[in-house]
Amino acid sequence: MIPFAKPGGSEPYYVMASKAIRRALENAGIGLEKVQQAYAGYVYGDSTAGQRGLYEVGMTGIPLVNVNNNCSTGSSALFLARQAVESGAVDCAIAFGFEEMERGALGTYFRHLESPMSKFEEVTSELTTEDLPSALRMFGGAGEAHMREFGTKMETFAKIRAKASRHATNNPLAIFRDEVTEEDVMNSPLMWPGVMTRLMACPPTCGAAAAIVTSETFAKKHGLDTSVRIRAQAMTTDVPAAFDARDMREVVGFSMAKNAANQVYEAAGIGPKDIRVAELHDCFAHNELVTYEAIGLCPVGGAEKFVEDGDNTYGGQVVTNPSGGLLSKGHPLGATGLAQCTELVEQLRGKSEKRQVEGAKLALQHNLGLGGACVVTLYEKV
Repeated sequence: MIPFAKPGGSEPYYVMASKAIRRALENAGIGLEKVQQAYAGYVYGDSTAGQRGLYEVGMTGIPLVNVNNNCSTGSSALFLARQAVESGAVDCAIAFGFEEMERGALGTYFRHLESPMSKFEEVTSELTTEDLPSALRMFGGAGEAHMREFGTKMETFAKIRAKASRHATNNPLAIFRDEVTEEDVMNSPLMWPGVMTRLMACPPTCGAAAAIVTSETFAKKHGLDTSVRIRAQAMTTDVPAAFDARDMREVVGFSMAKNAANQVYEAAGIGPKDIRVAELHDCFAHNELVTYEAIGLCPVGGAEKFVEDGDNTYGGQVVTNPSGGLLSKGHPLGATGLAQCTELVEQLRGKSEKRQVEGAKLALQHNLGLGGACVVTLYEKV
């Protein structure tokens, strides 16, 4: 990945994309001519923007598929690259993602079409009453539902945000590297009284990241690092509970995440207790807390205790978001999943320096897109 930046402070999307591609090729030690397929992820951009980024590096005539799956776009590109290699269709594929974002809340550009989120927004309007931007309302509503059922305190979300900042102080690629305390988070501008402050939400971000996926045979033939492999991966979409359960946690993908994680655990023959490091989709501190329960890191209703016991950080059960997560590292939609991949592969290679999680053999990635898609990936140190 390349360093993430604030909107207005980045290079053009195609320059960022090309830099990430070059970094991935250099890391692998191969040229673009060895890559047989490409998958480009972005949300805010015109058709064939992926080609624009790849052409900056080279024009080799390979197939390129542009991918748009909301905030899970980067992992969706990785899912397709992995699938192409695992099926035997190709021996080497690249997934890259990028985003050149604008300031402010996410919106839609195709105003002559009904939003694909309209059903989600309809249910959200029935379950919440706050006049807020859509994503904030949905994820804040999920946090509020947890607070209502289990008595979860607003300060718990602040602790998650403070933890993210502590981790990001050691990540030179993160957009925010200053540490904030729980008190700082609680004292930041109030977005939803009793539920959310501004620092509990991730910022619009510009950036890019890329990953090369190969078969083991290809890797050995060309002298690539074979120390990390994808052990299991799953992509899920929504089930009827998203609308029928009348629960904001379901609206923002609780069942999607649970189903994807369970598929991965079953395929790998492991359980959540085997995980020591994870990158979770913390677009809001509230979603990180809900995700702990969805993917089984703690029991349903046990997330506040999980946070208070320090089981989500160094010295605890599983280090979540050692990169700083979306809250501190940043969230360029198309690049996010591949930046998570970068962090976890480096963790398993033992190259994360001050962020290193000692003794990690397995690393779990969770990348969520409202609308919806969820990709969970398990990486293994071989």
